[in-house]
Amino acid sequence: MGAAIPTTALDSVVHIIQVALAPVFLLSGIAALLNVFSARLARVADQVDAAAKEVDDADADHAALLARRLQHLRWRTLALDAAVGLGAAGGTLTCVTVLVLFLGETGGFALATALFVSFGLAIACTLGAIAAYTVEMLLASQHVRAAVAAGQQKAEPE
Repeated sequence: MGAAIPTTALDSVVHIIQVALAPVFLLSGIAALLNVFSARLARVADQVDAAAKEVDDADADHAALLARRLQHLRWRTLALDAAVGLGAAGGTLTCVTVLVLFLGETGGFALATALFVSFGLAIACTLGAIAAYTVEMLLASQHVRAAVAAGQQKAEPE
């Protein structure tokens, strides 16, 4: 039969895998966030397409309203772009962290520094992605509130 793996080596590998699981869970969360961001971006893109089609046939007042709407949608896409970019960077840095964990089973100052930097940047990027997404959500809710107010104003009897 094959040679038995020394217990200390096996324990070392098991420990590395256990330590690497925390960043992998973060990576799963980042992937879920990126999925949400892409769905939001698709919805905004549909709204941009609809507003852009309306501009051609709109009178001056309605065209000005659509121009403001398109500017608002532009701000939302910029916030989502930032969220996606930061989320992707966070995911990449999390993968780097996992890779460094697997490659550096011996430890040392250089490894500790690489882990600190890669995982720290991954957390910072993920936090930035969530902040950018929050900005986009606030922009979206601002538009919803404005639409509700305009609808209420039209519905009120004169």
